[in-house]
Amino acid sequence: MKRYLSISLIILLSLILVACGGGEKSEKQEEQVKSDSEAKKVSLFLDWTPNTNHTGIYVAKEKGFYEEVGLDLEVLLPGEVSAEQLVATNKGEFGISFQKQVTQARAEDLPVISVAAIIQHSTSGYASPVEKGIETPKDFVGKVYGAYGSEMEELMINLVMERDGASVEDVDIVQLGNSDFFVATQKDIDFVSIFYGWTGIEAEIRDVELNFIEDTEYAEELDTYSPVIITNDNLIKEDPETVQAFVEATLKGYEFAIENPEEAAEILIAAEPDLDPELVKRSQEWLSPRYQDDAEIWGIQDLDRWETFTKFLYENDIIDKDIDASEAFTNEFIE
Repeated sequence: MKRYLSISLIILLSLILVACGGGEKSEKQEEQVKSDSEAKKVSLFLDWTPNTNHTGIYVAKEKGFYEEVGLDLEVLLPGEVSAEQLVATNKGEFGISFQKQVTQARAEDLPVISVAAIIQHSTSGYASPVEKGIETPKDFVGKVYGAYGSEMEELMINLVMERDGASVEDVDIVQLGNSDFFVATQKDIDFVSIFYGWTGIEAEIRDVELNFIEDTEYAEELDTYSPVIITNDNLIKEDPETVQAFVEATLKGYEFAIENPEEAAEILIAAEPDLDPELVKRSQEWLSPRYQDDAEIWGIQDLDRWETFTKFLYENDIIDKDIDASEAFTNEFIE
């Protein structure tokens, strides 16, 4: 009888321990579910199709950096409506924009503000196949420029041409829209403005030899922050914690991409399998050291550069009022 009682007691204790263990597991699972449900859903609108400008965001999602700060981030494409308009009208909390567009938006009283610079210095310039013979802005004379439709393009071309002793009046500007650079320049277009970190690298892969003229070599006014991350003024006022959390996680993502370009490229490729893997990897290798460049920390922005560009747009009637450049961006969320 004692033996049976002992065995029964052991079984009973075992069942109690299992039940307790299961209870603890259940509580942990419930806590996890609760934690997941409490993550704040936020969205970010890209400026264009996914590319290496956006790698830090994809890294932060994959590595769980947004989850760590309590955010559930959804990355979206803007469609026919710009990221600036979507963010300004509270259709999304964050967006990818450019200093040019943010400055224009502020002049139109849209409540958007840049909270971080993705790339510290401009990587844009004018590209043309070498057979076109365009080596300096003076060589634009008599050539055909493929425009994307921005009212600032003619002004910016004229600025670099004037610094090289020429004038945009001698350039034939044709609306190119979103046509492929390589197709356009094999037809009637002589030169186009590109971001070297993507189209320039693609030319290298295709063995297309380019002449590339950096606009900032002739006009420091054009060294703009391109691209930047924007949010709504009201979100900063009403929910600065969310903005802080988002910027903190995004900063970690870009710091990882700076230090680990190869792995960062693989993360972007896995997330967007339609991208050309070779282009992504080579672009990432080229761009990673340029995210932060000579800045003290990734994302930081300089007031002088904002003021210089704002003045340039105002004096050339691109914006109709001289806005306060210090209100177009903030460094408060960059730690």
